[in-house]
Amino acid sequence: MLLLLRMSANNNHLGIRYGAVLVALFLSVSAMAEQPATHDVTALFLSAGVSVEALRAVEVGGIVVLRGRVSDPGAAEQATAVAQTLGYARIANLIQIAGVPDDEKIARVAERKLAMQRGLDGTQIAVASNNGVVLLTGTVANEMQKDMAVHLVRNIDGVRAVQMAVKR
Repeated sequence: MLLLLRMSANNNHLGIRYGAVLVALFLSVSAMAEQPATHDVTALFLSAGVSVEALRAVEVGGIVVLRGRVSDPGAAEQATAVAQTLGYARIANLIQIAGVPDDEKIARVAERKLAMQRGLDGTQIAVASNNGVVLLTGTVANEMQKDMAVHLVRNIDGVRAVQMAVKR
């Protein structure tokens, strides 16, 4: 700090710049030292038979953090039980429990959105949904219309994925 004061007395702007750089460097080094190490333990849970969509299990400072998505609350509870059998006493189960998608509603909303989009005039796109996975079939005039259709459908609540079987 004494160096910092001398520099600011000699050249105020230069001293402030150096001071800011030193403070930023000090804060970043101390922040890095305080972060606990993380270990990806997803493979342990998968090998133990946990069936969670997009499962991610990370150990941080003795706590195992579970993330993913299931439609059955029992599957989320099973992940917690597996963590306990693996020896983890502290578990943060952040697995999302998603309801079963309403495929009829998804298809209805998708058809409405596609019909209302002026950029898709002249296209013939049929919509089918199975467990939140939407299949688009039919014909379009160009690739941009394909991209537009996928973008519109992907943002509908309950849609997990969009598959495209549209031809030009």
